Amino acid sequence: MSLLLWVLAVILVVSGIVALFRSQLLWGIVLIILGLAVGPGGYSIFN
Repeated sequence: MSLLLWVLAVILVVSGIVALFRSQLLWGIVLIILGLAVGPGGYSIFN
């Protein structure tokens, strides 16, 4: 389960960074925050 959450968090953060480079500032920030909230390291909404 931890590996799945980690992979999902990485995908969300990378998608957020790509969105930032495509000038979609709000969507990029939302994706990065979601990635950090889902990820098993640091703050996680599943703890």
